[in-house]
Amino acid sequence: MEFKGKVALVTGGTRGIGAAIVRRLAQKGADVAYTYAKSEQAAKELARELGASGIKALAIKADSRDPLAVRAAVQRTASELGGLDILVNSAGVFPSGPIEEATLEEINDTLAIHARAVFVASQAALAHMGAGGRIISIGSCFAQRVPYGGVTLYAMSKSALIGFTKGLAREVGARGITVNIVDPGSTDTDMNPADGPTVSAELELMAVKRYAEPEEIAAAVGYLAGAESRFITGASLAIDGGFTA
Repeated sequence: MEFKGKVALVTGGTRGIGAAIVRRLAQKGADVAYTYAKSEQAAKELARELGASGIKALAIKADSRDPLAVRAAVQRTASELGGLDILVNSAGVFPSGPIEEATLEEINDTLAIHARAVFVASQAALAHMGAGGRIISIGSCFAQRVPYGGVTLYAMSKSALIGFTKGLAREVGARGITVNIVDPGSTDTDMNPADGPTVSAELELMAVKRYAEPEEIAAAVGYLAGAESRFITGASLAIDGGFTA
């Protein structure tokens, strides 16, 4: 129960990688809040699951496109669960297609979720964090390598996390707070299932010829959230089966 007595907030925590992270932090003893935009039923089911194990779980409806909702989610977490020690920025979308087809709405939404929401949530969280605080963002292997077209907007939005993470790590390191990124590769979720139409092409780009399980990404987050990682900050940890090797 490494995180017993700690409070975590995971944005986008009801599906795929986000839900796996919520469960991993709860298994380690943290009380966990998580946001969702539309998946209310999944959010309630996850809260019941965690509550049955004795963990305090708080499901918060907050669209990451809305900076005021993001800020309010942080404040509610700290108020109702008694503080905030771990923030995981996991909410995401996956826009794809030729750059000529990207609409202004799609551009704005992607940058709002992947960049602005991360900034706003982290800014708000720092008001509640002391030494040992952790800020972890879920990036992407496409922030480091883009071997084919159609993901320009997604890659741009995720690469913004690199500058943010390095800059913030410098600002808060003296306070004992670390800031890092986990960069997943192809992971078996409803957004990119392991039996989907692009699986053969994606496996060709990887050294390990399989998709990750969401729990493997969550394990990396759990490590970065813990005491053993206290000397790691400003770093990007690739969990991508060798996609960027």
